[in-house]
Amino acid sequence: MSRIGKAIIEVPAGVTVTEKDGVVTVKGPKGELTRELTGGISFSQEDGVLTFTRPSDSKEHKALHGLYRALVNNMIVGTSTGFTKQLELVGVGYRASHNGQRLELALGFSHGIVLELPKEVTLDTLTEKGKNPIITLSSYDNQLLGMVAAKIRSFRKPEPYKGKGVKFVGEIIRRKAGKSA
Repeated sequence: MSRIGKAIIEVPAGVTVTEKDGVVTVKGPKGELTRELTGGISFSQEDGVLTFTRPSDSKEHKALHGLYRALVNNMIVGTSTGFTKQLELVGVGYRASHNGQRLELALGFSHGIVLELPKEVTLDTLTEKGKNPIITLSSYDNQLLGMVAAKIRSFRKPEPYKGKGVKFVGEIIRRKAGKSA
């Protein structure tokens, strides 16, 4: 039995969860998210607590049970508190700046990289002398936030010898030894 699927979700105050024709809608102070539930997975809401059920114990239903419970939980957390990801630019001359929803990166290429972010993602860049530039992304949609962060990281992934590149704050880069003398 799915341990994740069996776990209950407590709905915080100010967040409403509704379901119509297999489509779950979560509204909260930060925004509104919708997702379609497939595979016969359903949920019941009693006294501010959501419990998910599946029609059978087949392998597919077990997988979808935990998946949809986790996705709806992320929707509830996102619309109530939101999500944040931070990226760090490690390398000499690597810079980041923003103008509204427009992120401008200098990552050691012959040209600068300009990325227009979706309106659901808020952007902040921090540059302090003697420290690596940090890009802070926040949004109520965890999936969109992860896609945007992965896109920024893909411009210059961290390399294993010196660790230069765009990495998540707190990410540990597996290092390799250089040439032996």
